[in-house]
Amino acid sequence: MPGNPSRARTRIVACGALAREIVDLIRLNGWHGMSVTCLPAIWHNTPVKIPEAVRAKIRAAKAEGYDRVLVAYGDCGTGGLLDRVLEEEQAARIGGPHCYAFYSGVSDFIESADADPTCFYLTDYLARHFDRLIIEGLGIDRHPELLEDYFGNYTKVVYLAQSEDAALTERAQAAAKRLGLKFERRFTGYGELGDFLNEAN
Repeated sequence: MPGNPSRARTRIVACGALAREIVDLIRLNGWHGMSVTCLPAIWHNTPVKIPEAVRAKIRAAKAEGYDRVLVAYGDCGTGGLLDRVLEEEQAARIGGPHCYAFYSGVSDFIESADADPTCFYLTDYLARHFDRLIIEGLGIDRHPELLEDYFGNYTKVVYLAQSEDAALTERAQAAAKRLGLKFERRFTGYGELGDFLNEAN
């Protein structure tokens, strides 16, 4: 969704994995004065790229006249570097270490993950792009022996569903089968992402 600085007051800097959900939330709630710009979701495989790229997006938004910038990222493997950038740039992000947590509710996710640390999580986005991001992104298509290295300690795939979409559920089930893991589906909806954006509206 392109920004319109003459109308929009809030720019959302987001992971590309959240783009569809954020656009849907803006549309469904009739929130005006919001626009979103995204960074590539595949950067989760190289999180060192994320902090400075977010900084650049924040500065670009300020230069375009937005008076508020929100960041729809968890820490996402940056080891606190993203939070350091946000403190320096005076921008706020949604709480939680990653999207699995804020979709589920951070406290509920942490409790569940601590109780069973052998789960591999999918969202709608990851179910939709599983082959590209996981199988190809991790090189398993080229080196099948890596499957055991990456996933040998997991016991099941937990699909955190944002939507009631039977086709996506089938994709998530196929992903679990591809990994040789059990399957569980939990409907989360938009979770705390909707609350985060609503507070800024």
